[in-house]
Amino acid sequence: MGQALSITRVDHSAADLRAMAGRCNDGPQVRRLLAIARVLDGDDRTKAAEQSGMDRQTLRDWVHRYNDESVDGLKSRVSPGREPFLTDEQKAELKALVIEGPDLERHNVVRWRLVDLQAEIERRFSVRVHASTVGKWLHRLNLTRLQPRPVHPKKDPAAEEAFKKTSVLY
Repeated sequence: MGQALSITRVDHSAADLRAMAGRCNDGPQVRRLLAIARVLDGDDRTKAAEQSGMDRQTLRDWVHRYNDESVDGLKSRVSPGREPFLTDEQKAELKALVIEGPDLERHNVVRWRLVDLQAEIERRFSVRVHASTVGKWLHRLNLTRLQPRPVHPKKDPAAEEAFKKTSVLY
């Protein structure tokens, strides 16, 4: 059999831990508080762990965390997640690029599509992502999918005005 599980922190009694569990909204933290309360009541580690839905080793790890950090150590911690693909400066540059619009000679497109932006992001930032990810990024940058009507690059406003003045309406 393993060594006895000892709780060195004595600032809370088992009743105090049960009361805290009753006020707590974090389900996993409630289970941990109740398991430690059982240990403080004198239950053995195996029985306290089984009644709280965890392994003996897991309970031991939580007791060590409780001894080190008190009740705050029993809270569920949020993982920081993966590091973003683009920095804030790169996101600002992407937003400016979309608002400015493409250059026909340089980008070979009249308007931005997700696949075009995907290729431009890969070229500029050396980041390869799916087109749907580009769409999510644009949404987070508060850019909508609404686009102005396309304008032909060889449009001649003077010829258009001359045509309007000479055409006969019936």
